[in-house]
Amino acid sequence: MNQIWKKPPISLQAYQAMVGEEIGVSSWHVLDQKRIDTYADVVEDHQFIHVDPERAKATPFGTTIAHGFLTMSLLSVMSYEVMPAIEGTTMGVNYGFNRLRFLAPVKSGKRVRGRFVLTEATLRKPKELQSVTNVAVEIEGEDKPALLADWIGLIYLS
Repeated sequence: MNQIWKKPPISLQAYQAMVGEEIGVSSWHVLDQKRIDTYADVVEDHQFIHVDPERAKATPFGTTIAHGFLTMSLLSVMSYEVMPAIEGTTMGVNYGFNRLRFLAPVKSGKRVRGRFVLTEATLRKPKELQSVTNVAVEIEGEDKPALLADWIGLIYLS
């Protein structure tokens, strides 16, 4: 089994039968200031609302917030915890999003988790599966999610 996936592989037919179901909910992931600062360095986005706690106190957020794209980037690790691998997969690639919205800021120190619902699993070619997953990234203790997305993946089969 591929080491990044946390669940054992299932058949293509079993995967397709999961369409319309909630597949699962990931563990919590902390978005602390160190992680936010590291991300800011990587993407060269040092806007004060992300990296300057003193200046961020005067904003409506009252503290620094994670970059939306940082929150979005955690979808990969969250999906590895929840989504099953498909038997015979040679590789999977991110194909993008049909929809992605950042609904609420994630304040520094908060924990987030992903909730995954499989909405499509269609063979585009005999060995190429298009998978669409609706994902909500929840913020611990808050009613509004950080983001909602319809995430598209292409899965290549042997």
